[in-house]
Amino acid sequence: MKAIISAVLVLGLGSFARAEDKANPVGTWKCEYSIGDQKRTAELVVTKDGDTLVGVMNWPDQKDVKVKDLRFKDGELSFSAVRKFMDNEIAIGYKLKVEGDKLKGKAATEFGGEKREFDIEGKREKK
Repeated sequence: MKAIISAVLVLGLGSFARAEDKANPVGTWKCEYSIGDQKRTAELVVTKDGDTLVGVMNWPDQKDVKVKDLRFKDGELSFSAVRKFMDNEIAIGYKLKVEGDKLKGKAATEFGGEKREFDIEGKREKK
């Protein structure tokens, strides 16, 4: 009986590890978020350069902004990007959980001495 339980646990844990390994941030992500009552969109493009992940953010009025400190570990994608708005440069930090073709998480920034955080969701674009 112990052998059967051990085998089930090993197989179950092995399946869990494989599912986690399948989380993949590479792709083009169409993202949506709200600031106040205004709905906004952005596009995140993550690619691989050898073994290193690289990415760019695109907003409707700002394109090809290279992301910084891009990391992917345990299904979580984190990075920062600088958003130009009028005469301001706003650094935004992102922490997003990748689950299949969806991502969901938070973005945080400081603007005018005030910390702000907002929810962000995205879907991987099918090609």
